[in-house]
Amino acid sequence: MKKFDLNIEKVLEHWTVPHALREIIANALDESSLTNTREPHIYMDEDGKWHIKDFGRGLKYEHLTQNENAEKTENPDRVIGKFGVGLKDAMATFDRRNIDILIQSRYSDITIRKQSKGDFEDVVTLHAIVNDPTYPDMVGTDFTLSGLEDDAIEKAKDFFLLYSGEKTFEKTKYGELIENRKNRSRIYVNGICVAEEENLLFSYNITSTTKKLRQSLNRERTNVGRSAYSDRVKSILLECTSPEFAEKLVNDLQKIQTGESHDELQWIDVQLHACKILSSQEKVMFLTAYDLMDGGKYLSYAKEEGLRIITVPDSLATKLESNKDLNGENFRNLETYALEWNEQFEFEIVNEKQLSAKEKEIFYLKDTIVNWFPKRGNPVKDIVISSTMRPDNYTGADALGLWESSTKRIIIKRSQLKSVQSFAGTLVHELVHAHTGTDDNTIEFEIELTEILGKLSALILESPKPANLRSRLRSLLNQ
Repeated sequence: MKKFDLNIEKVLEHWTVPHALREIIANALDESSLTNTREPHIYMDEDGKWHIKDFGRGLKYEHLTQNENAEKTENPDRVIGKFGVGLKDAMATFDRRNIDILIQSRYSDITIRKQSKGDFEDVVTLHAIVNDPTYPDMVGTDFTLSGLEDDAIEKAKDFFLLYSGEKTFEKTKYGELIENRKNRSRIYVNGICVAEEENLLFSYNITSTTKKLRQSLNRERTNVGRSAYSDRVKSILLECTSPEFAEKLVNDLQKIQTGESHDELQWIDVQLHACKILSSQEKVMFLTAYDLMDGGKYLSYAKEEGLRIITVPDSLATKLESNKDLNGENFRNLETYALEWNEQFEFEIVNEKQLSAKEKEIFYLKDTIVNWFPKRGNPVKDIVISSTMRPDNYTGADALGLWESSTKRIIIKRSQLKSVQSFAGTLVHELVHAHTGTDDNTIEFEIELTEILGKLSALILESPKPANLRSRLRSLLNQ
């Protein structure tokens, strides 16, 4: 028999038995990873004692020294802890909680006992009692524990992703995206829980650690601060591309306006990434809250076509304008959809012979109205009537008239032939567009329209026979 002083200076008083068991399981999982051996076996024997057995190289008493294991230090992303540190804390906790422990390997049998420290009879410390091995041919290490409460092992296993039953949505080079199945968001590092969050959409298993995160993994390995792992969480999110991931994130994105979204959505890069995935996988249109209120017929057309409407905050909408989805395509918003729709739209031009007598009488006033405008450089080649019209860009309702610069024609909706006032007003409006090249709702258009109205008024008032002209117009206007 040999005595090994564990030299435990600081006892983690708040540790429970499951915390101590966590360290034993963590070491067993580390050994499995480092040696590529099978998963540890955790079971209760016929005497009611619990066993945590790995199938690695076997524990030596030297592993009880409180220093960093070189192999584990060199492989920070393959293992959970460091031999000696958590193991000694666990043994102290077992002693304090009256749990008997026996550690067996091909090297020795180890138990723990309090006794005097060396030659100092009045100083009692916790010692490991090292005996010759009962099983010299044993493979791995077997921890035998007695005196455990029934649920202690299950509580200990709950610290580990391996035993959580939680589904992995996606694996990336930085870590894994995990479902939030139990209404708790967890941060795992190499499979062991180091923090719980209240308002994350997913759980995460970080498998590529940063220096900052490794430094934050203290003796307790619990309650690690968010600042230590937030960069890695963001990196995992930006690497994910699965439809299931994008669907959950985009659904949550639409809760931003009500303040009910999860914390991942505070990162605009993550918002943008979710939109990239969704846009590349289905027909979707991204709208702001204002677009939803002002979308007019284009919004109705989009819904009729089966486009999915996603509401996004203004800050994200601005980002979408300067980015592309994963297929290299532009994001579809109200403006781009209107352009797409208009390019596919076909007018139903009405033949003059199909017009009623009253419609013809009003329509034939077009030549008189056109003559009110300068003849030099007249850009209009044709004026036609259509039974269908595209929505205008301002109200979303069907336009009453349209100046089509590409074909040099003015198109007027047939319903405007109901009266001279409707037809003449629409035609004059479009003629101003044609002659000036200005757009609606601009100062330039207002100035040009005012100038044209002044010229038309002067033309009418200065006509050699203004009375006859006024009489004819008055007659038509009263129809």
